[in-house]
Amino acid sequence: MNINSLHGLSVPLRDYARYHTRRLSTRRRSSAFSSHPETTAIERIYVINLDRAQERWTMVNRELSRLREAAGHPLHTLARRFPAIDARYLQGPPPPDILEPTYTLAEQLLVDPHPHLTIDDAARATRIDMTPQEIAVALSHIHVWQLIAASHAPYTLILEDDAYITRTCMSVLENAWSDIQASSDAGHPVDLLYLSYQETGEETEPRRRTRSLLRRPARGVWQLSGYVLSQDGARKLLAQLPAHGPIDLWINQQFGRLHVQMTNRPVIEQRPGIASSNSYSVMPVLAKVGALRREAPQALQHRPTREPILVIGEPGTGLTTVAKALSVLGLRCASDLTTLPAHETQAVVSGSRRRIFDAYVNIGSLTPREVAGIVSSTRVRLIMTTTTAEAQPPSPFQEAWDLQRPQHRLLLPADDPDPWQTLARFLACDYPTHPWPSQPEQGQRHVTIRSHDDANASGRPLAWDTSPWIVQRAGWTGIMPKTSASQAGALQAGQNAITWHEGTRLEDSHWYLREDTFPSNRALFRPGNATLPPCGPATLTLRKEASQVRDLTGAAIASRPSFTYGTFGARLRVPSGSGLVTGLFLHRNGPRQEIDIEILGQDTTRMLVNVFYNPGTPGTKLEYGYRGTPTVIDLGFDASEKFHHYEIDWQPDYIQWKVDGATVHERVLWDPTPIPDQPLEFNVNLWSSESTEFAGPLDRRTLPAVLEITSLEAHV
Repeated sequence: MNINSLHGLSVPLRDYARYHTRRLSTRRRSSAFSSHPETTAIERIYVINLDRAQERWTMVNRELSRLREAAGHPLHTLARRFPAIDARYLQGPPPPDILEPTYTLAEQLLVDPHPHLTIDDAARATRIDMTPQEIAVALSHIHVWQLIAASHAPYTLILEDDAYITRTCMSVLENAWSDIQASSDAGHPVDLLYLSYQETGEETEPRRRTRSLLRRPARGVWQLSGYVLSQDGARKLLAQLPAHGPIDLWINQQFGRLHVQMTNRPVIEQRPGIASSNSYSVMPVLAKVGALRREAPQALQHRPTREPILVIGEPGTGLTTVAKALSVLGLRCASDLTTLPAHETQAVVSGSRRRIFDAYVNIGSLTPREVAGIVSSTRVRLIMTTTTAEAQPPSPFQEAWDLQRPQHRLLLPADDPDPWQTLARFLACDYPTHPWPSQPEQGQRHVTIRSHDDANASGRPLAWDTSPWIVQRAGWTGIMPKTSASQAGALQAGQNAITWHEGTRLEDSHWYLREDTFPSNRALFRPGNATLPPCGPATLTLRKEASQVRDLTGAAIASRPSFTYGTFGARLRVPSGSGLVTGLFLHRNGPRQEIDIEILGQDTTRMLVNVFYNPGTPGTKLEYGYRGTPTVIDLGFDASEKFHHYEIDWQPDYIQWKVDGATVHERVLWDPTPIPDQPLEFNVNLWSSESTEFAGPLDRRTLPAVLEITSLEAHV
């Protein structure tokens, strides 16, 4: 993928303008296409299209039907649909003779150089695993090449189903095809012609003006949304298999074996407004090595559903899983509770738009009679979970089921072979790219009604992100459920406590020193900036030290194991100085979840607590969150003067932040986020933020700055 792609407002406006003027083309017929054999023309069109997105095949066919080949026949008569490989159904690794699902950072940089990264031994040793989406895309294109190699068509156009043909495409192909034919007649046929592409980097020299409509690639080329491949070109590519890495990356490495041309400007584009389902494996690696300097805000607006969704069913039918799936779809979901707060129950029963949640799953107070009353008097969608597709609605809910309009009710069996498809069709939403979030059944948790007096009023909230998974409502105090001891024990089973105390070594099996960074960090973490003397505290140092990607280096300690719930603490003395950040936190990506303590050097009498939440099981690529939900806590002392103990007590139903054993802040379910529920890594670090709004401008006179640590512990 091209990491230098533009993201400004002008780009989407330009793309929309091109798309909506595509029918204004002056030429709709081209001799570059032909339905007659024995020509040097494009005789076949393959459209790579997922079975679950056949509406895109219809759109592409409609596009092709308005264009004509040499004899005047619509282009859709040349088109064939190729059923794309679906990443969700991949089983095991790809065939080793077809695709190796790893590549190196060096191979990425060969195609897409970065000004601050070099192709060195470290880059060659940095292996990157392809995502399932990248594997599926690669296999789809390779299978199409196999069809082309076995065909009699001299040239074939390959389109991905999110592509459209611009208004200049047929004119450019008509005029350029004579050059392609001449090249073929001269014994140097074109193997590959890019019609859709993004070039890497920036042009170092102004492009010469030329009458030719084609040119050779001078830089790396991304995208395979639309390209022409010859039969001989397909055979050459197949002879070089196995491919390794994303297919548009690998094909760049074959340019020396192919005669490659590209149109002077892309004449096939990706249709605007269609979200990409791809997931790019290189991005986390580029972030860690420091190639990405600033973090773009990732916010997801909450758009309340017009009608609430009620999910009912008997225990053991997948209720907890459905709740998680609805959350992954961007809905605010209350689930597995004995009751709701009174005002929320009233909003659901009366059909009020003042409700906080979009969906209610397995709520004990919504009895069968209550549900029947809601269905009969308000507009709702009803989902009923069952064990099998043949099962009937349980008798207590039969009345509600019968009262609901068929188009507004869904029977969702636990053994549904494709529950995402069933749910997405019912809710009229896009089929998600995320794994189906299978969960153990949680059961209804007893709820304690929380009054304003009970709510933790400590701290001053700062600006929060907007998100489906953040409640911002005046007077809202969250929900206090109680997970049973047996459920909590099951969640923590198999986890071991790890500790470290001053004067001892870090156990390699428990801890490691980070050697990476993240986009908003001005420093690169280096193990050499951490010292653990035989007596006295360990130190993490932030200093002026130039690297290829940063002008500062810092230090960080992280746990090797990840944990689901427990208490996590450290005894620290923090440095003071504008721009410095001391962090003690739990974190993961995919989905992003995080619980923070941060002490900013510009005011070490205060502590920042924060939670980032995205739903889903491991592999769910939801990474929303820029500010999170930060709250400032007054410590009552200067954290830079003495050692103090800071702790995060993370449990299924609450999070407590403690200082020297005393709770200074607490959050419960939906106050304002759900409680993070995926395995998290424990970290302590010292860094400097790119954001002066967050941490203040860096005062370089305070460098080197030192964080002192006398103990670390993770207890489950």
